[in-house]
Amino acid sequence: MTSQLKILSVETLLVDVPTIRPHKLSVATMNHQTLVLVRIESSDGIVGWGEGTTIGGLAYGEESPESIQVNLDTYVAPLLVGQDPRAVARLMARLRGSVQGNRFGKCAVETALYDGQARRLSVPLSELFGGRVRDSIPVAWTLASGDTRRDIAEAERVLELRRHNVFKLKIGLRAVKDDVAHVAAIKRALGDMASVRIDANQAWSVPQALEGMRMLADAGIDLVEQPIAAGDKAGLQRLTQANILPVMADEALHGPRDAFEVASLGAADVFAVKINQSGGLHGAAQVAAIAQAAHVGLYGGTMLEGAVGTMASAQIFSTFGELAWGTELFGPLLLTEEILREPLAYRDFSLQIPTTPGLGIDIDEDKVARLRRGR
Repeated sequence: MTSQLKILSVETLLVDVPTIRPHKLSVATMNHQTLVLVRIESSDGIVGWGEGTTIGGLAYGEESPESIQVNLDTYVAPLLVGQDPRAVARLMARLRGSVQGNRFGKCAVETALYDGQARRLSVPLSELFGGRVRDSIPVAWTLASGDTRRDIAEAERVLELRRHNVFKLKIGLRAVKDDVAHVAAIKRALGDMASVRIDANQAWSVPQALEGMRMLADAGIDLVEQPIAAGDKAGLQRLTQANILPVMADEALHGPRDAFEVASLGAADVFAVKINQSGGLHGAAQVAAIAQAAHVGLYGGTMLEGAVGTMASAQIFSTFGELAWGTELFGPLLLTEEILREPLAYRDFSLQIPTTPGLGIDIDEDKVARLRRGR
């Protein structure tokens, strides 16, 4: 009877979870995160989970939690219900042909389909992408309170716990010199115990970025992420070719096509690979392949997802042959509520990747139901 295997339901859930502290970016200040979860149940009883979480409503990008839910429920679910859940590539091709854009929603659906299929085959999701080359991945922590003393204390605490020894600072709200002074003070306090990097989230102009990068290099900072507008690829090329500090492209990468353009221009030293920005797991793998072919370094990025999106990212990142700049898959640690029966394992500055089937996580559906918006 397996030939008649069908998708029974595609459900999109918005789950609102407070953060442990305000998380300040140049585009928004987050006091909570809305997890966008997708649950796909099939006639064999297998349930697959995916996540399409974004940041700051529409402040960060063109998709919001609410738009993702409406579009999935209205346009995507009817294309999937009644179809064979094992035919993941065919189903995703159907979605691409029928639904424009909606990278985050498509990522959530693809993840849920692959989670279900990997569970069906009793293998980790990474096995569906050629198998992993690592069982744990280094994880950076983002310092984004905006308060220098508080950020130093936070960094020292997680260093002592051996949870993180790489720190990324969110800046861009203040004048360049003030932001650099904040960053330099933190680097001085941490010294050689930690790597310190910055993310301006597109807040600077090219002249400001050149000025800031020179001062940051003098302060011992290791990397600058997306300092200027995502669409200014010529500007990114100029910053990269200035050879002051390694430049990482993030918001400039909306999938393989952007990755090819940035790599062709020599407009980044590092790619921040994100499964949601890439439109899914396959898109992220393609972005990574383009980077590796162009000798661009890899970094595993985050949209501050919860456990589902974090582990989906970890599963695909574990298959990359090179991950020189590590990852920042700390999203679940920023949240005050746990949606898993067993939390993700962070230790020795890394996230441990389960070897159990699918994503390797066990969703607490009662907890999700309690936190679900409109419950």
